[in-house]
Amino acid sequence: MEMNDKHTVELLRECSSGCQMAQDSVKQVRQYTKDEKLNDLLEAYGEKHTGIEKDIAKMLGEYGGEEKNPSMMAEMGAKMGTWMKMTMHPDDSEVAKLMMDGCNMGIQSVSEYVNKYPDADERAHDVAKQIIKIEEDFMQEMKGFV
Repeated sequence: MEMNDKHTVELLRECSSGCQMAQDSVKQVRQYTKDEKLNDLLEAYGEKHTGIEKDIAKMLGEYGGEEKNPSMMAEMGAKMGTWMKMTMHPDDSEVAKLMMDGCNMGIQSVSEYVNKYPDADERAHDVAKQIIKIEEDFMQEMKGFV
C-alpha cells in the first residue's frame, strides 16, 4: 500500500470514528429533549452522520481498510459527561450546549486529521470537509436552543 493510500485510510478511519461518536451522542441526548423541533434536528443530524459513515465504510473497503471504533475511554468520558450534565440540567438548552461542544470537538478533530494527511485521496478530503460543514451548520442551528 502506498503512503497516500495509508494516509487516506487513516483519514477515513478518523472520520468514521467521529461519525460514530456523533451518532452515539445524539442517541444519548434525545431522551432529554422536550422541544419537537430540537428533536427533529437531532434526528436529522444523526441521519446525516449515518449516511456519511456508510460512504466512509465503502471507501475504506476500496482501500482494504476497516472502520475505526471510538476509543473506549473517549466513549465512556463522553457518556459520563453527558449523563452528569443532563442530570444537573435536564433541559433543551443543556442538550444544545452539549451538541455545540461536540460539534466543536468534531470540527477540531477532523480538521487536525485533514491537515495531518494532506496527501490523502481527494475523496477522503471531500468526506472530511462534508463532516466539518455538517458540524458547523448544526452548531449554528443549536444556538437557537441555548
